[in-house]
Amino acid sequence: MRTAYREHLDNFSHDLIVMCDTVRTIMDKASQALLDRALEPAEEALSLTEELDEIRSRCSERAVKLLALENPMAQDLRQVVSSIYIVEDLFRMGQLAQHIADAARRRHPEAVVPAEYLGFMEEMFRLTQEMGSVVHDILVTPDAELSVNLRSDDDAVDDINHHLLRILTQREWEGTVRQAVETAQITRYYERYADHCVSVAGHIIYFATGLLPEEFERKLQEDQKDAEFEARMSELERQFRR
Repeated sequence: MRTAYREHLDNFSHDLIVMCDTVRTIMDKASQALLDRALEPAEEALSLTEELDEIRSRCSERAVKLLALENPMAQDLRQVVSSIYIVEDLFRMGQLAQHIADAARRRHPEAVVPAEYLGFMEEMFRLTQEMGSVVHDILVTPDAELSVNLRSDDDAVDDINHHLLRILTQREWEGTVRQAVETAQITRYYERYADHCVSVAGHIIYFATGLLPEEFERKLQEDQKDAEFEARMSELERQFRR
């Protein structure tokens, strides 16, 4: 029974990686459609809706089976519970990326975002692309410390989002009302996508350590302080022995 349970758990983990890669593909194609005013990648991104739904449903079924097979041990239970939340984060990421693709398709061949602001979108895409790559890596090999590092990229995405919103609300906007609304929507989609990457990382931290993200970060800070203290004391000891 335990062997079968482990096999189901491994299959669940593999499905998360497949789902993550599907979401990353959707975002890549959606962003290409947005930045290049291209119709084909938008259609390709939207065509993955059924595949995303199928993986989500399969993961939900696996979760039920895993919880019903036998009483899981603590770490296995953390993995199953964390994976259930991760599935929903990934699914929402896919939907956000498809919103970008839908906007690009709807406005084709016109631009969704005015040309002078596309550079901000390129940077948001670059950052979320890097975050998606990290999410893939920590799903393959859970790494709590690597997961914590995602927050810095998320902060950078937040900064761009806030800057664009200030332009839209506090400066004289030279574009149309439609462009203002859709620019605000697009930047929000990227910002929320990044937030869900951080959320996935938080679930990985919990699975790997049994600690909530905030608790793990405090532990890292305490460990660093302890290490610095030990280094200072070691240096003093070396000085006294001279």
